Amino acid sequence: MARSYSVYDVFTDRKLAGNPLAVIFDGEDLSDEAMQSIAREMNLSETVFVQASANPAYTARLRIFTPGRELPFAGHPTVGTAIALAEQAHGCDMTLDLVSVLEENVGPVRCAVRLRRGEASFAEFDLPRKSQQINMPLEKLGIANALSLKVTEIGFENHVPSLWTAGVPFLLVPVHDVGAAMRLEFDPQLWENTVPFVDGSLASAYIYCRAGVNHPARFHARMFASGMGIAEDPATGSAVAALSGAIHHFDRLPDGHHPMAVEQGIEMGRPSLIHLHVDVEGGTISNARIGGQAVRVATGTLDL
Repeated sequence: MARSYSVYDVFTDRKLAGNPLAVIFDGEDLSDEAMQSIAREMNLSETVFVQASANPAYTARLRIFTPGRELPFAGHPTVGTAIALAEQAHGCDMTLDLVSVLEENVGPVRCAVRLRRGEASFAEFDLPRKSQQINMPLEKLGIANALSLKVTEIGFENHVPSLWTAGVPFLLVPVHDVGAAMRLEFDPQLWENTVPFVDGSLASAYIYCRAGVNHPARFHARMFASGMGIAEDPATGSAVAALSGAIHHFDRLPDGHHPMAVEQGIEMGRPSLIHLHVDVEGGTISNARIGGQAVRVATGTLDL
């Protein structure tokens, strides 16, 4: 059976940047094993399989796979697939705003999509789960060694390493500055020997600091997930979703609306920009959204 697919570069407005995503539009009648094998064949950080949802109010059901395992939720597949489905239904050469609901294993995810003639499409989604902290003991020296950094380079201001999840758990590691973030060398074996397993999986590393290489960025970040089969990821929406909780926790965000941008992928030559919006009411996060642009770079068929 021929199955159509497209590859999108996500969290960027230009081709051959951002985080590439494979979208398999004909994802029906595939076993879990087959989807995992196709994801390994695609060898991208994530591959999405689009299926019909049992709920007619939802646009589609998504199954999201890394080369190593299935994820309940991920940011760049959500943004990229929302845009891919909108462009498939309405074309690229028009101006249109629409809302869709994508069913993921984490639950329904509400997306707003903006199509603009002559521009890269944009999608934004409400976090299906608010970021929550996971309280587990962490060894700062071991984390520093796994990143080939000095202990004094771990942390800034009152930010310290901490575990957070908004559907996928990450060990968030603040580092002193952009120089430290760009200079670090990730050792997957030392990381596995040091950090905890959460829900049976090794916590992935999300390293961040204030400021960025590009002017719009409030934070600079890198992500490593050897447990998912990802050496380094150019853009990780689910990690930024987790980061929203840490930012509010450590920075004590006041009530109001807080827009910020996170850059990632600079060191890989695939610059990405992830838009994060956090609304705080009564001292707690009332809502958070993640968004970005995406551009199609390939289409084809799988003869499977």
